[in-house]
Amino acid sequence: MYCAAHAAARGGRTLVVDHAKAPGEKIRISGGGRCNFTNLRTAPGAFLSANPHFAKSALARHGADAFVALVERHRIPYHEKTLGQLFCDRSSRDIVELLLSEMAGAGAELRLQTAVVAIERTDQGFRVALETEGRRSEVLARALVVATGGKSIPKMGATGFGYRVAEQFGLPLEETRPGLVPLTFGGETLEAMRTLAGVATHGAARAARTAFEEALLFTHRGLSGPAILQISSYWREGEAISIDLSPGTDLFEAMRRARAENGRRAPATALAEHLPKRLAQHVAERAGLRGNLADLSDKALRRFVAGLHDWRLIPTGSEGYRTAEVTLGGVATGALDSASLEAKAVPGLYFIGEVVDVTGWLGGYNFQWAWSSAWAAGTAIAGRGM
Repeated sequence: MYCAAHAAARGGRTLVVDHAKAPGEKIRISGGGRCNFTNLRTAPGAFLSANPHFAKSALARHGADAFVALVERHRIPYHEKTLGQLFCDRSSRDIVELLLSEMAGAGAELRLQTAVVAIERTDQGFRVALETEGRRSEVLARALVVATGGKSIPKMGATGFGYRVAEQFGLPLEETRPGLVPLTFGGETLEAMRTLAGVATHGAARAARTAFEEALLFTHRGLSGPAILQISSYWREGEAISIDLSPGTDLFEAMRRARAENGRRAPATALAEHLPKRLAQHVAERAGLRGNLADLSDKALRRFVAGLHDWRLIPTGSEGYRTAEVTLGGVATGALDSASLEAKAVPGLYFIGEVVDVTGWLGGYNFQWAWSSAWAAGTAIAGRGM
């Protein structure tokens, strides 16, 4: 929709085809219904790609400030939560209405409940066969933009359609896998986590020399929360992750002080000043800490807190595309022009947003990549008079 508004801005006929019943369904459910529509801290380093430099051009030319200015022009109230995340005050539907308004103002058309049956390249561009509620039609276009997203949240209609289009035209793909997704565990580790289901705490998760310090949540399947969702994009099956249950606090010194102040307290009681009570009791019991703080030597305390600052776990997997917020991988960036998102070997064919091998962190980054890449393709098409 955003790309169509820019592509149609100079009077070109533009059609958006969507198989859903309503426009912008993923926007509608995002951010708990408030749509985390961008992040003020958007920078290339917040994106994963086989080519970490690919997103720089689009992000630099149409960044968060540009979309925020548009939100303000539409008089949509918004607020900043944490870490630069911007949310709508009222509803994510405000962003959907913004996009529909921009399309209408530029003269772009939207066709819902319409499936793409076939795509054929012609001398003038593309022939696209469509089906709308059982009725077949055909569209001829000089430019074709694939903005289909990835495989995440299939209940919303997500499929690998965009990847199949890329393959049809000979574009390579980077391996796809779920990203920003809860991690699952098995055996004794899972049993322990189930007893803690519902407990949330501030922590840090680390994998592949990358760490995120945000909230952690224990679930009946394993671990979730922002820190885990973030690190899931860097984790690979079979690898371990490290959890720091109290980042920024030297638990050894804290427990030593507690011992000096009142050695008759139970270790779990002292630890509960820094961790949720249920979690403190659980880790103390699993470590076999019995008796009083006074009974624990410095060596025993060091050994205990070392496991709290560097808790090594090997997930059995993730919850998959069912709950993943994004799809990692996608259309290989080497096949696309970074300035326009046009396929180098197929003039007039563009890939934008999540279908491309550019994946942002949690917190509005993926929306900003959608806006930036859409603007890059839309303005490139408009500039060519298509």
